Amino acid sequence: MNYYSIGEAATRLGIPESTIRFYEKQGLLPRMERDEAGRRIFTEDYLVFLKIILYLKNTQMPISQIRQYVDWMAEGDSTIALRLAMFQEHKQAVLAQIALMTESLQGIEKKIERYTNYLETNGKEVLS
Repeated sequence: MNYYSIGEAATRLGIPESTIRFYEKQGLLPRMERDEAGRRIFTEDYLVFLKIILYLKNTQMPISQIRQYVDWMAEGDSTIALRLAMFQEHKQAVLAQIALMTESLQGIEKKIERYTNYLETNGKEVLS
């Protein structure tokens, strides 16, 4: 089994070490393994678990909900239905956010087009 230091784990995940430390302090990384010197060590399985935490955080799930997910994971298979419901609800929230961002991006693109046209026509295009 391969083991990684916190620096190696951070590099593999593309995040700073401080993020891993923060997540641990927030209770999102239970049962953190440590070597005989007390340094955090990460297995491949733990990196996969940490990636899930990052996916949830990157999609704006609050730390408190992520902590609930972690707690349910620790409880075992009896919480699978709860975890599934959480992920389904979060997926809907992410899809709604994507729709809002897409609509907003279209509005920004229209404004860029109007400003570009204005500059290309030396101010003969009316801006709104």
